[in-house]
Amino acid sequence: MNPVISWFEIPTADFERGIRFYETVLGVSLKREDMGPMHMALFPYEEGAAAGGAVIHMEGGQAPGPTGCVVYLFGGDDLSAPLARVEAAGGVITVPKTAIPGEMGYFAVFRDTEGNHVGLYSQH
Repeated sequence: MNPVISWFEIPTADFERGIRFYETVLGVSLKREDMGPMHMALFPYEEGAAAGGAVIHMEGGQAPGPTGCVVYLFGGDDLSAPLARVEAAGGVITVPKTAIPGEMGYFAVFRDTEGNHVGLYSQH
């Protein structure tokens, strides 16, 4: 069966601010690339991974905001670590760490510096 998610893009109004936010919250470095008029900062991924994604910016392109779809990013071994960095990075936690019934793990949702609502998921 093919994975449900193959690629995601998180739009930004301020590209560098958006990159700093995700690098700070997730504790990773994003790789900057340009694809024509679109600026991209790729999240780390392993070669052959099922899914990948990027923070993006393009004049006249997708606008960030709270009413779009919610992408859930891997929150590491425990969501508490990245959630502890959300507010210091300029975001707001909108749904705190919450257990998923059936011992399926935990999720949380935050609003990033661009106004997007993004989720985190972990087993602990």
